[in-house]
Amino acid sequence: MLMKLNKKKDQKGFTLIELMIVIAIIGILAAIAIPQFSQYRGRGYIAATKADVKNCYTAAVAYFGDNPTAVALTLANCTASGYTATTGVTVTVTSGSASTFALSGAHAQLNGAYAVDSNGAVTGDTLAVP
Repeated sequence: MLMKLNKKKDQKGFTLIELMIVIAIIGILAAIAIPQFSQYRGRGYIAATKADVKNCYTAAVAYFGDNPTAVALTLANCTASGYTATTGVTVTVTSGSASTFALSGAHAQLNGAYAVDSNGAVTGDTLAVP
């Protein structure tokens, strides 16, 4: 009788209990990982927005260095000076001279904006994950 309850030597595979335990472990790991992934994405969007505004600022300074008599700044001027936008990030240029322009950036997946003045000082940082 005991021989019938034991596995035969040629049987292979997992028992139902073993499979259920593996599925439970995978479920627990997924429940931990998904919220963390959302936070990582949000931090990535914030970093991309800040980097774009800073890169646009660098391009603006280069533009005014190449064109010292320029009285207005546009996003096209920044693009011509080497700025390249990241997908989802919108940089807004407040036109002005080399000492009065301002830049702000926002991301489609975030609330708030990040702003920099003509001196490179951060004048507003309200970026947050919704």
